[in-house]
Amino acid sequence: MKQQISWTAVALALFVAFPSSSPAQRVSPDEQRIVTYIDAHKSDAEALLEKSVNVESATENLAGVREAGMVFGDELLALGFKTEWIKMPTEMGRAGHLFAEKKGTKGKRILLLGHLDTVLSGEKFRRERDKAYGTGTSDMKGGDVVIVYALKALRETGALKDASIIVILTGDEENTGRPNESRIASMIAAAQRSDVALSFDGGERNAALPAERGQSFWELTVTAKAGHSSHIFRAETGDGAIFEAARILNQFYESLHNEKYLSLNPGAVGGGSEVTDDRKITTTVTGRGSVVSSKAVAYGDLRFISQEQQEIARAKMREIVAKSLPGTSAKITFSDGLPAMPLTDGNNALLKQLDGVSRDLNFGNVEAAEPIGGATDLSVIAHLVPSLEDLGAIGAGDHERGEYVELDTLPMQIKRAALLIYRLTQ
Repeated sequence: MKQQISWTAVALALFVAFPSSSPAQRVSPDEQRIVTYIDAHKSDAEALLEKSVNVESATENLAGVREAGMVFGDELLALGFKTEWIKMPTEMGRAGHLFAEKKGTKGKRILLLGHLDTVLSGEKFRRERDKAYGTGTSDMKGGDVVIVYALKALRETGALKDASIIVILTGDEENTGRPNESRIASMIAAAQRSDVALSFDGGERNAALPAERGQSFWELTVTAKAGHSSHIFRAETGDGAIFEAARILNQFYESLHNEKYLSLNPGAVGGGSEVTDDRKITTTVTGRGSVVSSKAVAYGDLRFISQEQQEIARAKMREIVAKSLPGTSAKITFSDGLPAMPLTDGNNALLKQLDGVSRDLNFGNVEAAEPIGGATDLSVIAHLVPSLEDLGAIGAGDHERGEYVELDTLPMQIKRAALLIYRLTQ
């Protein structure tokens, strides 16, 4: 005789083993109001993204960067923030930063970071099903929209009233200006009176960054004897500047390309009889096949997970450069950019809080992403305050034509950010 199965008992057992995962069961009533607001204003968030993307704001387009700042500045002003445009020195050739602050006495003091500038320009907003294309959609006007709409949702619950929040949207994250002290002063000062820093560069569905690589720059210059091409490799002429530059770059590759979390990229190379350059933006060469090249240049960047890794790589590069081919001479110089953001207990604790928020919203877990990108402005202040990166819009194609953001994930990222900020400020 078959045993009678009680489906009521089975259902009860399953309910106990796997309780309901509805957000309403796992978030507070105020948090549910935040979620409801974000769902109701999805089209408004997309409209702000479209408006901001259609403002061309490549780093060197100073007027465009300021205009993009006004788009987001108006939104923050309407939320009760005191806004200010922080100008940079004229000789720096940069537009400046948008600074917005709302003072309060409740919970942790939070610093939110984004940037207004883009690498490219010219690709207007267009929507194709669940993707929005355009320059800056993913990197990172989508992230700026996440910031604004997370704060809008918090205002609807009254949670913004007593919160202490600073928002900084920089104008030259993609091509940082010099002197560095001028561009980072406001960020350092803000971090010194904050307890937590969150940055909204491109996000991922189930990951965020508690550690990030730094970035620095290098310049290689090679000189050699000019001469008739038929005399190359002879003692009186030597091997020429281009062969020496090629040797150096090839040995950079052979020696360093397998180092974990280290990347070395020659972004521009030129060689010939004459070489002129415009601050590594434009390099012009003149030469002939019948003339041995007398000069070669190469410019690039170096990305690293720690100061120690950077110094080891630089030492190896200097060693390679010093071994010149006959008749050539080479030198390499380095300049600092953005430091690495080290992994800390505070950063891990923030990641754990975000993971809890995401699980409560039924969006799954959030793990530590591999630090293979970099670098961002967050690393400038990460030594001062627990920090978390990559909380912005989810997309792809950064720094390329065809850049896009996945519109269906935008509400998810806004909800994650809003509830994380809410819990930190309570």
